[in-house]
Amino acid sequence: MAHPNEDVLRDAYAAFARGDLQAYLSYCTDDVTFHVPGHGRVAGDYSRAEFVTPFISQVVELTNGTFREEVLDVVANDRRGVVLLHHEFERDGQRYDYRTAHLYRIEQGKLAEFAEYPADLYRFDEAWG
Repeated sequence: MAHPNEDVLRDAYAAFARGDLQAYLSYCTDDVTFHVPGHGRVAGDYSRAEFVTPFISQVVELTNGTFREEVLDVVANDRRGVVLLHHEFERDGQRYDYRTAHLYRIEQGKLAEFAEYPADLYRFDEAWG
């Protein structure tokens, strides 16, 4: 039997995959923060209010809507969750793909903080540079 926070993460990522960003955000706290590493165009810290614009809208724009993520595994407990993913997209005529981990701090069943940890930060920076 999965931990309830694993179900929260799976449901949130299913909403994201459908393009329902408001449903994804419904799994988040009002003061959630998103930390994206590196030196690329999407790097930075984003609030809940900045999640759709500028963060995700920039991802869609840069990839011309080709961005896809595949959830490989999800683990969670009362305070933390980890989602392992494969990302792929095309940008400027080149195909990119990489594996990454999304780490979450969870408070009372809500996603309170997100941090991305790419397996290869150099590849991540190249993809989003």
